Formats: sequence, C-alpha cells, structure tokens
Amino acid sequence: MPPTTPSAPTPSTPRERYRAQVQQEVKQAALAQIADGGIDALSINAIAKTLGMSGPALYKYFRNRDDLLTALISDGYEDAAEAIRTAAHRTADRSPRDRLLALAHAFRDWAVAQPHRYLLLAGTPSATYEAPDHTAESARAVLGPFIAVLSAGSPWPAAEPLYDEVRAWIASTPEVATWAAAYAPVADPVPALAATVLAWTRTHGIVSLEVQGSYKGMGHDPATLLTLDIGALADAVGLPSST
Repeated sequence: MPPTTPSAPTPSTPRERYRAQVQQEVKQAALAQIADGGIDALSINAIAKTLGMSGPALYKYFRNRDDLLTALISDGYEDAAEAIRTAAHRTADRSPRDRLLALAHAFRDWAVAQPHRYLLLAGTPSATYEAPDHTAESARAVLGPFIAVLSAGSPWPAAEPLYDEVRAWIASTPEVATWAAAYAPVADPVPALAATVLAWTRTHGIVSLEVQGSYKGMGHDPATLLTLDIGALADAVGLPSST
C-alpha cells in the first residue's frame, strides 16, 4: 500500500499532553486570525492575549512566527493528503480517468472549504519565510495518489521536454524515485511523474483563481473547468476510461 504521512507521536506524559494541547490551541487561534485577516494578520502577541498567556510564554511552544507557520503548513498538507487518500480509496474500483478526476475534485473541495489554509500551501506566507525541507515530504503525500493513478497512462510525445526535466529532477534528488516507486512500482516512473506535475499545475491554477475570486462575474463554474482541464490531460496521456 502507498505510504501515509507519519503522524506525530501520541503524548505519553501529563506534561507532553498539556504541551500538545496548548500547541493545538495556539494553531487554532492562528488559523482564526488568518481566516479573518489573511496571513499578514498572524500575530504571536495577539494569539498569546487570546489564550491568556504572555508573548514570551507562547515562545515555549513555538520558537517564532515562522515555526508556527511551518506547523500550520504541515497540518494543511496532512489534511489535504487525507482528503485525497479518502477519495482514492472511495474510487478504487473506478476507471483511472474517473479516479484522476475524483482526486482533483477532492483537492478542490478541500481548498474551497477552507481557503485560508489553502493559501498557506499555495502562497508565500511572508517575504522572509523559507519552508523547511520536511514540508516537501508532506507535499509529496498529497501528490502520491496522483502518481498511482497516472501510472496507468502512456507516454505523451508532446511532453518530452518535461520528461527531460523530470529525469534531471530524479537524478538530482534520488528520494523522488523512491517516493514515486512507493505509489507506482513501474519500470519507468518518468511519464507518471511528468503527468502528475501537469495535473497538479492545472488543478492548482484553477483552484487558485477560484479562491482568489477571479471567476466572479464570468459565469463559469470552476468545477466544470476543472473537469474539462483534467479530463483533457487524462485523454492526452491515454488514461483508460473503463475499468
């Protein structure tokens, strides 16, 4: 079975449980701030005041604002990955084409239901923020089910320039091949990885425009646009439409 995103160890002592509880309360307060005023509204001091703490006391739980942002981003990826895994399991008996559409729509549903969390993943939290390396692993958990489905497709000659880039990516980042093999143990993962990049790009593009309100007044249903765009990709890579 494909790997799942590892969860945090269950706190075993009263002190650890209390710390985990406070961290969760801090994250919920932070998300409420972001939902109300965007990422710029995130304030450690304001969170501390909301929770009846001092600013310095809160730094015992998160080193700084960026540390808190990283926790929120990791949680967001894990939550999105769970939504996509659920869709993958729910549609396991359907055709690869239908499954791909289900995965894309599962991500859209997750994003539009909580746009403030989506923007944490899709945007830049601050000009100086740099995501730690481990967030890349969290992002791969979101993409893994796409690889599994798209491995049922075939090479797409028009995408050869992207294939070259994916080969270079694998050569420079060996863990990418290991990650792909966990979801799609095929002889050549390049076509599935390239198609996954394209599916992710198309999904993100449509969802980002929707979350930003760019479709307002145009009369377009973003769900229809997503179905058409991802469906066109499925056709281009020869994804079977029957089981």
